[in-house]
Amino acid sequence: MAASNYSLKVNRDLLDPNFESYRLSLDAIPTYNVELDAAVEEVKLKDSQYTLEHMRAFGMYNYLHLDPWYEDSVLFVDCKGRVLSLTVTLDTALGKPREVYNITTESSQCEDRLCASLSLTSATWVALSDGAGRLYLLRTGKRGDSSHVKWETLFSEDMGEPFTILHSISHVKDKLHTMELLLLRIQKDPQETKGSGYSVSLEWITVANTAAHGQEKKYEVKKRRVLRGKSVPHYAALEPQGKGMMLASEKPFVFTHVDGLPVEQPGPEPMEVEKTDPIYFWQQTAEDITLCVRMPEGFIKEEVQFRLMADNISIGVQGFAALLEGQLYASVDPEASTWIIKNDKSLEVTLQKRSEGPMWPELVMGDRRGEYVMNDEQAALIHERLTFLTSEDLNGNPDKDKPPCNSQELEDCDGFPEDSFSLTHFDGDSLKPTQVVNLGSHQYLFTVDVNPSDMPCLCLRHDVDALVWQPRPDQPSNMWEHIATFNALGYVQASKRDKKFATCAPNFSYASLCECLRRSFIYRQPSPVETVLFNRKQGRQIGQVAKQQVASLDSDKPILGFRATNERLYILTSSHLFVLKVG
Repeated sequence: MAASNYSLKVNRDLLDPNFESYRLSLDAIPTYNVELDAAVEEVKLKDSQYTLEHMRAFGMYNYLHLDPWYEDSVLFVDCKGRVLSLTVTLDTALGKPREVYNITTESSQCEDRLCASLSLTSATWVALSDGAGRLYLLRTGKRGDSSHVKWETLFSEDMGEPFTILHSISHVKDKLHTMELLLLRIQKDPQETKGSGYSVSLEWITVANTAAHGQEKKYEVKKRRVLRGKSVPHYAALEPQGKGMMLASEKPFVFTHVDGLPVEQPGPEPMEVEKTDPIYFWQQTAEDITLCVRMPEGFIKEEVQFRLMADNISIGVQGFAALLEGQLYASVDPEASTWIIKNDKSLEVTLQKRSEGPMWPELVMGDRRGEYVMNDEQAALIHERLTFLTSEDLNGNPDKDKPPCNSQELEDCDGFPEDSFSLTHFDGDSLKPTQVVNLGSHQYLFTVDVNPSDMPCLCLRHDVDALVWQPRPDQPSNMWEHIATFNALGYVQASKRDKKFATCAPNFSYASLCECLRRSFIYRQPSPVETVLFNRKQGRQIGQVAKQQVASLDSDKPILGFRATNERLYILTSSHLFVLKVG
């Protein structure tokens, strides 16, 4: 199964071209807090955990967990190994977090111990890691009840090296209750001689109930699959029925082992002995594209089969297979596009780009049978831009005031996302990628659970906006759906140099960022104004205003956890849990 290229389809109806800016609001945000009996279990990175990937995976870990099945319920683990839960019903009468489970203290003896991690698998199940390599699957009962039921351990097993849990799901397969888990490790790699010496490992584990009907439940590991890559994934989640997984990462991942046995990797593609002539040639400008397709000898106009939609094209001749067919790299305007027959040998098509400016790297996604022809003006422009590579002067840039950039002085965290930054869907049976989205400059911002029965959403920067995408694994033609937009948030968050966490409300009423210490920023969706406002420059009335609010905590402790519900913002430090009433 070969992976097909895919492009994210932006819903233009969710964009606001008239959005101006966020207006700072001085309205006070009611803030409440609970003092913790014991400090949050924060694990400091050791000298051996020095890489950027260690910092991304463990140093920036969100210690606070939001229960998507029960509104305004959060959980965390303290230094005594207690899993504590707090459900808020009345902000002015916050109770103490109650203990629902206690991890055995043996894990503290592990030398390379990580932070304990938690994943809310379903409305009645939780997956827990002690940070030392042991995995627990706990039956919780209905966590939203006030019965204060302690969680019951139904699976506990040492899984090897320490890990954190990225995602977990619960489903029924072949009439057996099954849980799928995704574990993250950073391991020393002897083959990684040029880089940091470490590689990133993801393990997809399937645990199922093996007891016969009517007997006491007994859960066992049924399958273990390992992926390896060189960067910590920004997003990793399993499909609701465990049929596949999705991964967003700066470096590609491949499956390497299944149940301890190596997976056969595809070999290098054979060398082409003979290069075939291109079927079509194409040129482009900032506004349009000219395509010339070679046609069969003796064809006539009435036999031409031409079909053009905004995102797809099909060109052929009656009685023959389609000569060119597939998804266009970007949208075009079908009504402004034309075709003519040239010299009775070829079909010349003019496509009008819907978005002027960006140059297309390819015409039809994944089609390599054409040849791009660059006109003289474009060739001269590229030549001019690359003259500094062969210039005798160190700084070929005519702007002498700007010193040349020395790439050797840049660190990993200074680099722009690489061209290999992609969003990939893997099939659970073949373990091969089926669809790949090249994210390019679409910076990852955050992940949010909107509906617990669906996969988590991911938020990406598109131009200046932040767009929320809902994975739809059951819709191969529209696998990632654009469901919400936060205007200008992509631009705003780039200015927050001390940003640590970002999130949004499940109903998309607001987005929020927090810094390492004290401050958090809330960006609300535009809402109608009660008074009449005018834009002085444009002389028009303003009907909606988007508010920005800033909250500063009364604490000098670093922020360790940050979660949002529709009504409240939860911020965790080592000694306090703060609740901000934003709804």
